[in-house]
Amino acid sequence: MLVTNKIQGIEGKITVPGDKSISHRAVMLASISKGTSSIKGFLRGEDCISTISCFRGLGIDVEDKGEEIILHGKGLYGLREPEGVLDAGNSGTTIRLLSGILAGQEFLTIVMGDASLRKRPMARIAVPLRKMGAMIEGRDKGNLAPLVIRGGNLKAIDYTSPVSSAQVKSAILLAGLYGEGDTIVREEIVSRDHTERMLKALGANIKTENGIVTVGKSELHGEEIHVPGDISSAAFFMAAAAAMPKSHLVIEGVGLNPTRTGIIDVLKEMGADIEIDNLQEKAGEETGDIIIKGKKLQGISIGKEIIPRLIDEIPVIAVIAATAEGKTIITGAEELKVKESNRITSMVTELQKVGIKVKELPDGMEIEGSNSITGGRVESYGDHRIAMAMAVCGLFANGPIEVANSGCIDISFPDFQKTLKTVTK
Repeated sequence: MLVTNKIQGIEGKITVPGDKSISHRAVMLASISKGTSSIKGFLRGEDCISTISCFRGLGIDVEDKGEEIILHGKGLYGLREPEGVLDAGNSGTTIRLLSGILAGQEFLTIVMGDASLRKRPMARIAVPLRKMGAMIEGRDKGNLAPLVIRGGNLKAIDYTSPVSSAQVKSAILLAGLYGEGDTIVREEIVSRDHTERMLKALGANIKTENGIVTVGKSELHGEEIHVPGDISSAAFFMAAAAAMPKSHLVIEGVGLNPTRTGIIDVLKEMGADIEIDNLQEKAGEETGDIIIKGKKLQGISIGKEIIPRLIDEIPVIAVIAATAEGKTIITGAEELKVKESNRITSMVTELQKVGIKVKELPDGMEIEGSNSITGGRVESYGDHRIAMAMAVCGLFANGPIEVANSGCIDISFPDFQKTLKTVTK
């Protein structure tokens, strides 16, 4: 159990673990590239370890050298039929993106996950992959894992995604590497684009323009891949420091991909003092140092246009909204209902337990500001982002906040508690 207490401020210089989204994609794309890839900054969280485990099951040799992961790719058609069931653990990214690659393989694979993952919707990737020619079966008419996939002989499709989801887009693009012709994915609101950037860096035939991505049959080649710090992990410290006067925090080497920086835009709109320094580009991804100085924030309205750029950060935004002046309204966030938990209902329930005035909306929540936050015991629902958000809540509370079942934090930020101790005063 993780216990946090009220503090006076956050001060210091930290780094955060490697980006989860990019770590997953580095292993997957390096596995289907020709030649050896070196992955530096890889996140050794449980979700990304699940991805490595799945590709080892598909015959890929992965060496963990500590500072780097060495992966010996076998090209698009070098994977082998696994002897057993592949286990994606708690990772939606693993099962959905992997399904796109498996759709191109002429063998049978069964992919399962833990109890939480088995409740998450899979029709969103199964439907387009079937249209491309893959056979995909699962529980609930193919909507729930375990999934049984027999691929091969794919044809290209032109698909307009009904949800703005990088996982859906990526699954189709990865299958598109195997399809006859050009596969096109269209999104009304552009989701994170790590897959497109990495495919391009590894030599794929890919084009992006105005929310439309086109990919054709391609051959990928192994490269050195640098994984930047995960802005979704940095967000917990950014938000806490921004909302706490007397704070001064520097977070070094964070990924600043524009499809992921919604948290910076929202904090600035709330009045936060945030600067970016030391901008660089590595393997097609922008990185930089984020400098935050704390002050009293203001409530704002957050709508659907920005939600895909901060979907994972909404739990911690809800926490600091409770400390801001005025009301914060979050709408257009239906996607939160199908994450590791229903993050809307879960956050509303736990915030109310500690005295925060918050109301659930069908697609978000409404949070009153300037709350007097009490201590208490809260639940994580096995969801790493809820666990860390409620730990941040304890930094503003009048009594200790105990986060039950906080072990799930290891999914994305194994050193969260240790890092927190180094900057709190």
